[in-house]
Amino acid sequence: MDHFEYRDGVLHAEDIPLPRIAKEIGTPVYVYSRATLERHAQVFADALRDIPRKHIAFAIKCNPNLGVLRVLARQGYGADVVSGGELERALAAGMAAEDIVFSGVGKTRAELAQGLDRGIGQFNIEHEPEGVALSEIAVAKEMTARAVLRVNPDVDAGTHAKISTGKAENKFGVGIDSAPAIFDRLSALPGLKMRGVALHIGSQLTSLDPLEAAFERVGRLVADLRAAGHSITHVDLGGGLGVPYRPEDNPPTPAEYGAMVARVTKDWDVTLMFEPGRVIAGNTGVLLTEVLWVKPGATHPFVIVDAAMNDLARPALYDAWHDFVAVKPTGEKMIASIVGPVCETGDTFARDREIDAVQPGALAVFRTAGAYGATMASTYNSRSLVPEVLVDGDRYITVADRIAAGTIMAAERVPDWID
Repeated sequence: MDHFEYRDGVLHAEDIPLPRIAKEIGTPVYVYSRATLERHAQVFADALRDIPRKHIAFAIKCNPNLGVLRVLARQGYGADVVSGGELERALAAGMAAEDIVFSGVGKTRAELAQGLDRGIGQFNIEHEPEGVALSEIAVAKEMTARAVLRVNPDVDAGTHAKISTGKAENKFGVGIDSAPAIFDRLSALPGLKMRGVALHIGSQLTSLDPLEAAFERVGRLVADLRAAGHSITHVDLGGGLGVPYRPEDNPPTPAEYGAMVARVTKDWDVTLMFEPGRVIAGNTGVLLTEVLWVKPGATHPFVIVDAAMNDLARPALYDAWHDFVAVKPTGEKMIASIVGPVCETGDTFARDREIDAVQPGALAVFRTAGAYGATMASTYNSRSLVPEVLVDGDRYITVADRIAAGTIMAAERVPDWID
């Protein structure tokens, strides 16, 4: 459920008609609903009620907007970060340092030191040399780093190849068969408190089966590590739950996920850690756009909108689906390809799709755009960086300004030795 609904034939975000935002802010613009964000955060937390010890860390990469993060901090969420920049965002949004988990396959020594200096709760170590480096930095600072070892369970998540992270050929974690020996060596290093293991097999998962298979493998690893004399107190289960992008999509619910986790992990006696992202933020946002032109095509017309692949990259990257609906639908339909103004054939949001009939000047939205939307935006073709708006009932505020192409150009320099 979300809070984007039609009232008197006009699409609203909570109590705000979207044409008002288009008039006052301009398009394209991301629009987020606070009520939807809070509801999804509560539903996910409620789904874990049968798990006695848990920690929920929002995957900041999917939506790092400070306004969004502040709402989630107020809901008791921590942060899963994958860069020093995301770490600073989490702190700026009011998330406690001890509630921050630092993931990511390419942490630099400077970022490891930053995490220590900031007092974060946990490092998810991706490979043995990273653990060695963290030990050296912690010893030099006379500190101790709480850490877990990320393992790769070699389970096919059944998702798009570019967002699959748990197969043997993926770059993340260490092979689960080599994990015990690596854990042994890291546990012997000074400055490290190795307290468990982590995994994450992919994003936009539409079945619980691969997750359950991965969790069962990790459960056996936990037993083996304990048999070897290690104290295992934490297991990070990652995230990855999918959301419905199409009306016919039927991904597992948070409640179904929570019940599976409680059943599989009931004898683990650990604090379970979760890194939800898309399932919290996906349906929280839409990308509001204006139709520029309707151009005849060889078979069907092209609906050219002012949003582009630099504003919403997922369709170009993954052939991802986002529902496209008119803000003021007439009830008529048309078959068209929806494209943006960027000079790339890949700047295509949909091909030969049945959509609400639209004309130049009409407003429309790409739905389920609250995750991996604005965070992946760029200024390609010297376009402005897309703004973001947060709606709260009958009020809204711009939580990220539109950054004009001229502002970006002003940060560049022409060397005086070019004549």
